[in-house]
Amino acid sequence: MKISQVLGIKGSDVVSVAPDATVHSTLQLFAKQKIGCVMVTNAAGKVVGLITERDICNAIAKGGQDAVLAPVQDVMRKKIITCTPDDYLKTVMALMTVKRTRHVLVMAGKTVEGIISIGDVVKHRMDEAIKDEESLLDYIEGTGYSVYSSHLNT
Repeated sequence: MKISQVLGIKGSDVVSVAPDATVHSTLQLFAKQKIGCVMVTNAAGKVVGLITERDICNAIAKGGQDAVLAPVQDVMRKKIITCTPDDYLKTVMALMTVKRTRHVLVMAGKTVEGIISIGDVVKHRMDEAIKDEESLLDYIEGTGYSVYSSHLNT
């Protein structure tokens, strides 16, 4: 399965915040949108980073409760891991593992197409596993194979 197919099912909406947004307001956005990662974009609309729940947890662990008052530019990750819509899900899974990240920004050239999370990967791998299991059960039961049944009548 290609990343473009995952985005076709999941959707490609990407939420962003400004670099001077506070960590606290970003946490509120996470809760409201039920997400765990946002892009950080400057006034020109250029992506300058990503901030995740994990980044915020690490900032609070390091800086204490005052970290929630900090601007996201102080907490965000500036090195962004990316993939393309044409990449395969298995490739992105390997990328997430090697780079130890839970979010990958999907880029088509300089255009943001979406964000793939580890949750998206797990969901789509589970969907594939369920489809495979159903196909095997149909095969074992001898159901769902009209070609086989049409040959019995000849």
